Amino acid sequence: MLKLLHAVLLGLFGAAAVHIAILFLLPTYSERDVWAAMAKEAGPYAFVRLGEGNADPLLAEEQNPFFETAACRFDLENGMVRLTSAERVPFWSFSVYDRDGFNVFNTNDRSATNRELDALVVNAAQLLELRKGVPESLAASLVAQTDVGEGMIVIRVFVPDESWRIIVERFFDGLRCEAL
Repeated sequence: MLKLLHAVLLGLFGAAAVHIAILFLLPTYSERDVWAAMAKEAGPYAFVRLGEGNADPLLAEEQNPFFETAACRFDLENGMVRLTSAERVPFWSFSVYDRDGFNVFNTNDRSATNRELDALVVNAAQLLELRKGVPESLAASLVAQTDVGEGMIVIRVFVPDESWRIIVERFFDGLRCEAL
């Protein structure tokens, strides 16, 4: 009977110790997310290449070997965001995520004019202002309306084989994420 009581007390003490350790480690682990890793790598409106070439393990995970990926952080409080790249690739898609990582918008080159990447990410107020008079330079831009303040844009480009690698690299070299 005494051994059973000893085992129960030891189990309770162990469970309490694990819970306390988790509570103390929670702030440390909650700040180790992709947003923080990207902020450490580059400022807002700068693309960070994701995948095997990245030294940060959070940004180095490669989802599909046929796709190259990059992401930029933005804040719509600073104005709408324009995405452009002068190079044409076999396929591109981009997704908009909010600060918590929830996907709020997706599209691909099939939705764009001439399949070129020229897109705006705007909130409702910016879209209303944009509709009052679209500048000629933005007339062909694809418009993505979201309700997020801070967010992240992830661009994926299909690389059918190694012969496309140079073109895809030029696409990423010319890729711009800028506040307007």
